[in-house]
Amino acid sequence: MSTPLAERCDGSRLRSGLSDASRWLASQATEINALNVFPVPDGDTGTNMSLTLQAAVQEAQTQREIGIGAVARAAAHGALLGARGNSGVILSQFLRGVARSLDKQADADGRAIAQALVQGSATADKAVIRPVEGTMLTVGRDAAQAAKARADEGGGLIHVLEAAVEAARTSVARTPQLLPILREAGVVDAGGQGLLCILEGLLASLRGEGELVGAEAGGQIRVAETAAKEYGYCTELLVRGRQLDLDSIRGRICELGDSALVVGESDLVRIHVHTFHPGKVLEYAQAHGTLHQIKIDNMQEQHQHVLAGGEAAVPDPRAHSPNGRGAAGGLAGGYQSASKPRTAVVAVAAGDGFAAILRSIGVSRVIRGGQTMNPSTEELLRAVEEAPSDEVILLPNNENILLAARQVQALTKKRVAVVPTRDLAQGVAAALAYSDAADVELAAKAMGRALEGIRTGEVTTAVRAAKLDGFSIRVGDYMGLVAGELAVVCSGLEEAVETVLGRLNADEAQLVTLYRGKDVSEAAAGRLLEKLRETHAGPELELVDGGQPLYHYVIAVE
Repeated sequence: MSTPLAERCDGSRLRSGLSDASRWLASQATEINALNVFPVPDGDTGTNMSLTLQAAVQEAQTQREIGIGAVARAAAHGALLGARGNSGVILSQFLRGVARSLDKQADADGRAIAQALVQGSATADKAVIRPVEGTMLTVGRDAAQAAKARADEGGGLIHVLEAAVEAARTSVARTPQLLPILREAGVVDAGGQGLLCILEGLLASLRGEGELVGAEAGGQIRVAETAAKEYGYCTELLVRGRQLDLDSIRGRICELGDSALVVGESDLVRIHVHTFHPGKVLEYAQAHGTLHQIKIDNMQEQHQHVLAGGEAAVPDPRAHSPNGRGAAGGLAGGYQSASKPRTAVVAVAAGDGFAAILRSIGVSRVIRGGQTMNPSTEELLRAVEEAPSDEVILLPNNENILLAARQVQALTKKRVAVVPTRDLAQGVAAALAYSDAADVELAAKAMGRALEGIRTGEVTTAVRAAKLDGFSIRVGDYMGLVAGELAVVCSGLEEAVETVLGRLNADEAQLVTLYRGKDVSEAAAGRLLEKLRETHAGPELELVDGGQPLYHYVIAVE
């Protein structure tokens, strides 16, 4: 006896389901954004996941085939190109696993959908080499396992999705028990909440309900990161071959080092690993196919500022500054190459001031984005393709853009190196170390080395009350962050800036640059600068118009 149509999902139903899920997620995005662990005004998990899913829906709508496999494949492709932020990239990998499970199928019953969720969860897990419990990865895994258990009991499509939604809702509520930083901040995981919204929307659509109902929105994603253990060489490469086994390759690469990332398809795999034995990595990879875009950096050498052979060929990080003083000292000048560049730089920037600064020191393409407006993988890819060179260095200038930036490397034929700049001040420092005459590996190495000589901080305003890191935070308090960690909470902007400078050891530095945000008047910034010059006699202090939103000041200490 055939399964009733209501208990099967074809391509048309999946398109409608994803569309409804997208609308439901969009309606909850603001609430998800507001529940950041740090109560800063740039929480964007909900926005990033919503825009990623919208890109998936748009691509699915263009798919003329009616099979669920073809529609799922189109949605996964759209999500990959439209992925924004870490949560968006993880969501794209979840959809990629779902599509693989449903490949070539005309429709799917409850058991097939459950298996697709299982593979989606597994694929997302693999995108993060060391998954942290209490994040959207946990929620996806719990939902998939519950769906499989219901399918094994003989449950149909709707019952399977109901089980997934129920488990996801319970899992989201449990995230603070698994991740201490969530518990301390009094929030749940936003990525998990976003995934719950997607499952709720899909279920409601397949039920034929006109009005979406479900759990209250709210939450926060923070994939906790441990300090990276520095294995001697950062080794990156592409492997082209046939019938490449990602699981096998991933297992061996993890044995050879740390911070491993292995992603791709059966004919193209990107490998990233920190290892003491890059030769073993290359030897292993070569046994599986041809090697491309090989990049090996000595991280210990960079960390210790010990230059090995070829020192004369490495550009001075201050070489592009007319007065040789570094990030602020060179901003009034500008760097233009007289010949066609061997490499080009693409950078993400928020604020007219930072965009102008980056262009003036040699960046070929500036992508507008950053806090609350992470560019998609497709936007990053387009900028790379438009760059006037076949060798491109990409500066994400935001930790939440880093995963999307790394996706670009496997999507273009150009040689692309990603310098992991976590903020705009680091981006300026890296850009100042750029030499368009060097090849992409040497240029990226010099730019990465420049980051070791700069310490950065930020000052913003709290958008909600919270208790975090021993601080009791009220709405409107000024918050100072140093390297992404909360350093001070106070009622005065000047006090916040002073505390951040103290944490950055500014008095021991040569140069301190304050990048003024768009909401700070020039006069107010000037008065602050004069006060700081009275209390900090050691370093040279400079004020630059960054024009960045949300953050009153971005501070660089060199």
